[in-house]
Amino acid sequence: MSDSPGSRFVQAGDIKLHINDIGDGYPVICIHGGGPGASGWSNFKQNVPAISAKYRMILMDMPNFGQSDMIVSDKGRLTVCAEAVDAMMVELGIDRAHFIGNSIGAQSVLRLAIDRPERVNRLVAMGNNAFQHGFFMPRPTEGIQIIIDYYDEEGPTLEKMRKLVHTLAHDSSQVTEETIRERYEASALPEAVELWTNNHPKREDISHLLDKVGCPTLFVWGAEDRFSSLDSGLTMVKMCKYAEMHIFPRCGHWAQVEYAEEFNDLALNFLGRGDA
Repeated sequence: MSDSPGSRFVQAGDIKLHINDIGDGYPVICIHGGGPGASGWSNFKQNVPAISAKYRMILMDMPNFGQSDMIVSDKGRLTVCAEAVDAMMVELGIDRAHFIGNSIGAQSVLRLAIDRPERVNRLVAMGNNAFQHGFFMPRPTEGIQIIIDYYDEEGPTLEKMRKLVHTLAHDSSQVTEETIRERYEASALPEAVELWTNNHPKREDISHLLDKVGCPTLFVWGAEDRFSSLDSGLTMVKMCKYAEMHIFPRCGHWAQVEYAEEFNDLALNFLGRGDA
């Protein structure tokens, strides 16, 4: 939201990005998930007080989300986001940073770590499908199918958004009606509907490249995640050069929301081991 703390715009190459730039110190760049209506502030606002107390926390709206530019590209969506992050870092004068990524945001940072390893110090990566060949769930997973269906012929509705957001959390009582309505309104903007209906960003599979991820990575999973198969995370721990994993019980796809206090402690401890 434009009136959220630290709200401003950054020109990242040809793309105007919206960010929330909060706190001082070593930078931690946070990249949200890819569900309709998502944004940096909506995904990470509950983590800001704890993390920005120690770090400069930059919440970025990915291209095609929040208040950032809507673009059409022939490149894969992970590459588009990774290149935007790289260009944003140039504009902000940041050579290297820690990252926190949720879902498709985590995959985008993994793409950045493969292409520009010098940019990524440490990464906290919540439930994501960067390894797309798990066996614990059918493919596409339940949550991903809901996203696929969101912009069908009927188009966005408040009830469809309620179903989507309730699927993100294991305990749906933690999700406020304000969050549901805020995300629905963002997802129903004409430019968003046009983009996701007629110019959907290209999907991108980096499964075969994960052995090139050299940054220390903490994979965070909810045991009841309905978007990202738990065994995919276990496989990524084996594939990446230096990775560990934490699993929250009775938790869905939104560990940073459902276990905010515990997640903040976990992330701060992991990131703190790599402070430059």
